[in-house]
Amino acid sequence: MVKQLPRIPHLRSFLQYQSRRHASTKPTHLTILNQDYPTDHKTNITPTIISKLPIRLHTQRSHPLSTIRSLIESHYPTFSHLSSFSPLVTPYQNFDSLAFPVDHPGRSVTDSYYINEGLMLRTHTSAHEVEVFAKGEDRWLLTADVYRRDEIDASHYPVFHQMEGARIFEASPSGMKEVEDDNARLASHLAKSNIVIEDIPHLSPTNPVQPLHDPKHSEAVALNLKLSLNSLLLELFGGVAGVSKEDPLRVRWIEAYFPFTSPSYEVEVFFRGKWLEILGCGVVAQSTLDSAKIANKLGWAFGLGLERMAMILFQIPDIRLFWSTDPRFLSQFSHGKITTFQPYSIHPANWKDVSFWLPHSEKQKATMHDNDFCDLVRDVVGDLVEDVKLVDQFTHPKTNRQSLCYRINYRSMDKPLTNAEVNDHQSRVKAQLKEQFRVEIR
Repeated sequence: MVKQLPRIPHLRSFLQYQSRRHASTKPTHLTILNQDYPTDHKTNITPTIISKLPIRLHTQRSHPLSTIRSLIESHYPTFSHLSSFSPLVTPYQNFDSLAFPVDHPGRSVTDSYYINEGLMLRTHTSAHEVEVFAKGEDRWLLTADVYRRDEIDASHYPVFHQMEGARIFEASPSGMKEVEDDNARLASHLAKSNIVIEDIPHLSPTNPVQPLHDPKHSEAVALNLKLSLNSLLLELFGGVAGVSKEDPLRVRWIEAYFPFTSPSYEVEVFFRGKWLEILGCGVVAQSTLDSAKIANKLGWAFGLGLERMAMILFQIPDIRLFWSTDPRFLSQFSHGKITTFQPYSIHPANWKDVSFWLPHSEKQKATMHDNDFCDLVRDVVGDLVEDVKLVDQFTHPKTNRQSLCYRINYRSMDKPLTNAEVNDHQSRVKAQLKEQFRVEIR
């Protein structure tokens, strides 16, 4: 069973802080995972997000995310299986150690959650790559919850779960012999399987070898990555798709760009009539290994989203369902088994628009990003909102005031909502919007 959301200390004081972000008073500290942290000008973590931190859905036995995790771990039995890292990391861990550019948009407070200037919530499992490599791990899987400020719709949620996998080899004749032997084993297995692979060159001018890597070594490691992941995808999708000689599993590889790998790839699977992007991967950046003080080695890494995999394999239509504690959802799943989700209720949607003028005075004006509005809605209404869309914006030709209109689509996954309930939720959203951003409701 998924645990109920715990009560988080200082939620009330933090909510007051969020609603008075431009006032002179705010709490000097926040309690997060039973520890106090100072706040500063960059603090933007919300009560809703704080409440999610202890839950760790990927560790809840029989939960679909836990099943995807266990199936992948069973495919890599000789790898270390890691899942206990704190979600609180430094910006250096999350960005700089992985060679993210200083102007990368992910660093912005509109995209990431900050406890303060020196501490944030990880936005990807790669934030722990250097730490794990530095401990001497040469083959590992790491599963964790990650956090990004995001829109509200059926496929986006500010908390999701990733799995990172990596393997490194000695950049020596013996290390390359290990790669070649593994490549032969994996290629032999795949040659006997019902899978069609649309491959691309391991290296190309637009997907180059890293300057310090031997091209032959990089090609061998890239091939090992591809063979390993083709084998994994065959195991995950092959049984569900019911592949046969007449209808084999189809996988295709596409060039990609990531700051922390080169060459880099994305992988797609043709599943239920569509090409679906499944994961990203590549040869680990030498700068990452250098940061971990790993010499004379090279290797590969991949990352995938557990929610995306589960939504595809279990046919779960709305990402909010993963957080449901309704027995009608949880009772459908057994540990280690992929089954098709059966919708137990489809309740009618009830949408409401909220239109408002942003503050006219430059002195009073509060900057509002779409993700600010979505965070506000989540804090006030929780998961009762199916999606939020900006449906209109304009600037008055005479007063130069800016007007925005957002459409909020209310629909619970577990129960019908009365119009009176929706009106009450909408009223609270408007009240919080007025107080937090000093807007004028139209």
